[in-house]
Amino acid sequence: MEQRTHTTPLSAPEYEITVEKDVTIPMRDGTRLKADIYRPQSSGKFPVLLERTPYSKENSSEVQVGAPEYFARRGYVVVIQDVRGRYASEGEFYPFRDDGWGPNRDGYDTVEWAASQPWSSGAVGTIGGSYSGATQYRLAPTRPPHLRAMFVRESSSDYHEEWVYRGGALELGFVLHWALNHITLKNLPRLVGEEDLPAWRGRLERGLLEIESWYQHLPLSPFPLIEGLSDWYHDWLAHPDDGPYWWQWNIALKHQEIDVPIYHLGGWFDIFQRGTIVNFQGIRQRGRTLQTRQAQKLIMGPWIHGPANVSVSQVGEVDFGPEAAIDFNGLRLRWFDYWLKGRDTGIMEEPPVRYFVMGKNRWQEAEDWPPPGIRYLPYYFRQEPSGSIDSLNDGSLSLTPPAGAERPDSYLYDPARPIPNRGGATLYIPGGPYDQRAIDELCVTYTTAPLAEDIEIAGPVTATLYALSTARDTDWVVRLSDVFPDGRSLLVTDGILRARYRESRARPALLTPGQVYRFVIDLWHTSYRFPAGHRIRVAVTSSNFPRWDRNLNTGGPFGREVQGEVALQTIFHDMKYPSHLLLPVLE
Repeated sequence: MEQRTHTTPLSAPEYEITVEKDVTIPMRDGTRLKADIYRPQSSGKFPVLLERTPYSKENSSEVQVGAPEYFARRGYVVVIQDVRGRYASEGEFYPFRDDGWGPNRDGYDTVEWAASQPWSSGAVGTIGGSYSGATQYRLAPTRPPHLRAMFVRESSSDYHEEWVYRGGALELGFVLHWALNHITLKNLPRLVGEEDLPAWRGRLERGLLEIESWYQHLPLSPFPLIEGLSDWYHDWLAHPDDGPYWWQWNIALKHQEIDVPIYHLGGWFDIFQRGTIVNFQGIRQRGRTLQTRQAQKLIMGPWIHGPANVSVSQVGEVDFGPEAAIDFNGLRLRWFDYWLKGRDTGIMEEPPVRYFVMGKNRWQEAEDWPPPGIRYLPYYFRQEPSGSIDSLNDGSLSLTPPAGAERPDSYLYDPARPIPNRGGATLYIPGGPYDQRAIDELCVTYTTAPLAEDIEIAGPVTATLYALSTARDTDWVVRLSDVFPDGRSLLVTDGILRARYRESRARPALLTPGQVYRFVIDLWHTSYRFPAGHRIRVAVTSSNFPRWDRNLNTGGPFGREVQGEVALQTIFHDMKYPSHLLLPVLE
């Protein structure tokens, strides 16, 4: 179903605004959090929009896109609050801990405080993305009585799988930079004495300037730059396996307790893409009431992470055209005018899902995600040369399964010489769609013949490898690309699996060297049209650095070793071991 344009008039600016700084909001344990409040200059009562941020209420993601002034001028009170232990707020910061359903319920307490103020109509909505999206998702299962709606931009569901680790591999390029910059450096005055502050600040600033060399540092833990400053970072590295430490914050385990309308916004190249989709799907299927399940919406664009990026068309090396950019505040105004002011904006008459088809560069609408009408087609790895690239093997990719024996493909993986990252669903290191030709040449590849007709995919992508390694543990990295007639290999989506987690993220099992195993690599979701004349390519390797940490191939304790070993990797693609890519093809 294609996009329909709705012309219902939105609220027009009508109020001058007043701003109150450093307003105290008490929490149930006596901790005082601070907020800036933007209000219409009027004696009336207005619905409230709340952002809870660790990035400073002076410069939060909502402040950066002008949301406080935008909504206040249209008849909302906007509250931007520093979370516990950050900037002006009291207490100790530990990521995720105090924002949800634990002993401290800072989100719940703030919503109910806002609802009780003399300028409040009693209807509260929440805004924000990334960590400010996490504060929303963590709040939702606590069900404060005055919470009416949420709009969550680009945030996570499972902090183990979508924030700190992916497929069992550490999101090194993201979490180290996040710990050094946003959380540690900007919170230094709270962590060290005044006399030590200049030295620590200089140390961390040099660390950020030299981040490329620090990515190389082994062991991963303890990490000398922040040891003693951010103990939660070392806690993260001390819990590489999924389990109770991570389950205490897992939103997906609480979907059945959520009872609020949520508009979920994500990007195909966003580091939290999977979490956006999992939360939409989970609440839509298991939300506490039928009304809640029917009040979930999803929009997925071609974007990388960040609030400003939803309003531009250039992503990585691709310009997706003017349709890719949306009016972020305007979309949210329609949502909150409906739920908090009772206005018929038409937003609930539209299909629940709106998604951008890359390669086609058009928006589509659907009743669900994945959209109805997809068929999962296996594209098999084959030994015949494709003639499209000088890679380690130049194999082919075919809808025809192997009917007999085929020669397997082998390569050496040396953790001292990892394959470099180029684009993808990441943060801090450049993300988005980039040409992979130079990277593909370092990998084993499987490429189709030029397509006779367009192929459009929409949904989850997986790759199944039948492979062996000479190591006790190793990584498998798989990339899906669109190969243009001129040879460009444009990244569509990718994924990683640490071999010890092939059966379970919570119960690792090392490999027996030389034994063939089945590995299923999750490449997350996408929507893409491969045009006729283009080719589809899969590239397989064992590293993608510094986006993900290097597997040292030893099978030793995670994060504690300093020396790796070279592994011989072998991928099979014959009748017994039919390695393949599984694509969600839209009929």
